Amino acid sequence: MDKPDSTRQRSYSWHDPSRHWSRLGELSGLDYLSAVVRGEVQPPPVAIAMRLALVEVSKGRVVYTGQPGEDFANDVGSVQGGWLAALIDAAIGSAVHSALPAGPRYTTLELKVNYVRAVAVDSGEIRCIAEALHMGRSTATAQARAVDANGKLYAHATTTCLILPSD
Repeated sequence: MDKPDSTRQRSYSWHDPSRHWSRLGELSGLDYLSAVVRGEVQPPPVAIAMRLALVEVSKGRVVYTGQPGEDFANDVGSVQGGWLAALIDAAIGSAVHSALPAGPRYTTLELKVNYVRAVAVDSGEIRCIAEALHMGRSTATAQARAVDANGKLYAHATTTCLILPSD
């Protein structure tokens, strides 16, 4: 039974993301994501809701951070695996995006996550380092690893992304 004072609440706000979507076709992936890092383009609402942040970007490589907490806890007291998968998907997709020229977009076709250990609700910041491995005309592949501040591995992943031509 819950204690009377155990109720928690969290709120957050975000900007209208549609005002930045038009810039996707105007800028290369690297330029767009660099603008996010510099604060010139707002992060997507999902990043705010899940406490994810793009902190480094270069062509074909990105680093995201995520801050887990009890609001993402599952029924066994650790962070829900979907939170870690979302962190990885954001990073691994952005690694592909950072290697795209202006115009084309991408979407995840397949994401394979290998969980190595559970993320505790009080584990602190998790870093996800992702790198594009192959950039073809119609598909791209990438890999990622999620680690804590001490470099301890929590998960590693691979993806295949579909490259969508410009409209």
